[in-house]
Amino acid sequence: MRVVIQRVATASVTVEGQITGAIERGLLVLMGVEDADSREDLEWLSGKMVNLRIFDDENGVMNKSVLDIGGGILLVSQFTLHASTKKGNRPSYIKASKPEIAIPLYEAMIAQLTKDLGKPIGTGIFGADMKVQLLNDGPVTIVMDSKNKE
Repeated sequence: MRVVIQRVATASVTVEGQITGAIERGLLVLMGVEDADSREDLEWLSGKMVNLRIFDDENGVMNKSVLDIGGGILLVSQFTLHASTKKGNRPSYIKASKPEIAIPLYEAMIAQLTKDLGKPIGTGIFGADMKVQLLNDGPVTIVMDSKNKE
């Protein structure tokens, strides 16, 4: 499971002209699923994301988590995170899971993040043509992969 985490001042997702999810200060998380991913992967990632200390404390040092600041999380599915650009110029998405595998894990991540954050999170709609707006704060952008826990 691969995620791109962006610290944001605000973020929203719109599908067919309707906002499906929006947050103020917090994390915009783009999430890609591959076939080898499991519940263990999403639990590890969720725990890391809600406790990631990337928000400034009173001294301007990144020392607070989204939990500490009472921030929100906006989760958006994005299969292109598993794009392979090794050959040619057209990315291959063969590593990205098909919906029958990815949707249950995406829904489980929504539930896990809601539990770990202690409040509902915002979401996009799996497989939809989404328009994501954000005001990146910093910018602070972090990539994490459950298969490469560094």
